Amino acid sequence: MRLQFLGAARTVTGSQYLLQLPGANILIDCGLYQGRDQEPYTPHHRFDFDPAKLDAVLLTHAHIDHSGLIPRLCRLGFRGDIFATSATTDLCAVMLLDSAHIQEEDAQWDMRKWRRGQQNTPPPGPLYNAEDVEQTMTQFVPVQYDEEVRVADGVSVRWVDAGHILGAASLEIWVNEDGVQRKLVFSGDIGDRGRPILRDPTLIESADFVVMESTYGNRNHPPIEHTSEQLADAIKRTVREKGQVLVPSFAVGRTQELLYRLDRLIASGDLPELPVFVDSPLASRATRVFEQHHECYDADSLRLLAQGDDPLSFPSLRFTRSVEESKRLNALAEPAVIISASGMCTAGRIRHHLHHRLEKGNHLVLFVGYQARGTLGRILQDGVKNVKLFGRRHRVRARIESVQGLSAHADQPMLLEWVQAIKGPRTVFVTHGEPESAFTFAKLVEAETGSPVCVPSLREHVDLLDEAALAEVHSHTQADIARHQAEERRRSETRHDRA
Repeated sequence: MRLQFLGAARTVTGSQYLLQLPGANILIDCGLYQGRDQEPYTPHHRFDFDPAKLDAVLLTHAHIDHSGLIPRLCRLGFRGDIFATSATTDLCAVMLLDSAHIQEEDAQWDMRKWRRGQQNTPPPGPLYNAEDVEQTMTQFVPVQYDEEVRVADGVSVRWVDAGHILGAASLEIWVNEDGVQRKLVFSGDIGDRGRPILRDPTLIESADFVVMESTYGNRNHPPIEHTSEQLADAIKRTVREKGQVLVPSFAVGRTQELLYRLDRLIASGDLPELPVFVDSPLASRATRVFEQHHECYDADSLRLLAQGDDPLSFPSLRFTRSVEESKRLNALAEPAVIISASGMCTAGRIRHHLHHRLEKGNHLVLFVGYQARGTLGRILQDGVKNVKLFGRRHRVRARIESVQGLSAHADQPMLLEWVQAIKGPRTVFVTHGEPESAFTFAKLVEAETGSPVCVPSLREHVDLLDEAALAEVHSHTQADIARHQAEERRRSETRHDRA
């Protein structure tokens, strides 16, 4: 019973876990690493296993950092079932196709650079194309929340609501071997309590082993009521300066929450009825998927729908679909909000809007979600003064701000509440967090629950039934936490001395 961590290990992207059992090989998530320039991850990395020998893929949710390599997996020989909730399946149909188009566009751009002599060797081409996605979607098996499904001999799984995005789930996996049943839980990405549109995360009662995210394992979100106030204040200041608000936003989840909040702010009079453009074909299609899955909505959203009020629509909202419509936004003179993908500015139309507005001081770039290291979003958020876009150097004069409370991820208290509800784990593996967050949260979980906690490294594997192996991974984590804390103290002392 061997578990290998092939992604989201001491970073927040590229989720991928291989569970090897005597009678089956099962992959939990198969995400694309987002942030091109960081080794040991690369967009064209090879799988550490033979895709043809996998028996099943279990998908927690549709975000590309969890699903984006599935077409690559199928292209290289995987022919088994891909199990996911019904809403996740419908979202993947649009998101993976969008990802394929980006792969193909990037490959064309790389080929042009090679032909101009800017690369030594020919580029490898796209990871997958639209035809690969079409084949991949035939392998999806939609399941419902709280439905227990047999996915392989001796292995059954239940998807429970994770509250993160539409269709997102945590996985309860029961493995029966030699008459002994053991239970693994994979958190996927956990949502916070009280978020608009979706229900709160379902708490899980027990597990032998837990693999959980730690994106915000060292931080608390501001009170939810402050988030809408901060959003309204940022927009109103930009309107007074006759500027436009650029919101890099994930097309799924974040965009729909923004629309919900803007709808409520405009309805209450806290915001003027200014034009709001969703400039993302993917976000437009994803919003339609949301409207087809009201079974995922919370009580407040269902109440609004019953009253005839669509919480994802208002009169000044416009969806731009064609490239021509998107280009016309660059000629806008009046204040407006432009919501565009991608959320970390790694691709998509947002980069064109930044290209046209970064050098103008009356505009605002408003980040509403986590920005991973190595992404353009993180670089801007960190205060860089110059960035290169489309071959041209831009001086950053636009205001750069962040609204933290819009994250679809649980913060530290909610993550701790989630894991404390699980009784009896022999080991908790903390993943999907950058080192500071993962180590901080791991130390807290061990102190509060008494369960051994490990923060695995990339490609690390452990035999879950080998107590000595578990103890060794735990020991490595303790040493890494001590080293990390010592380095942080040295950095702090250096900053203090310089000050």
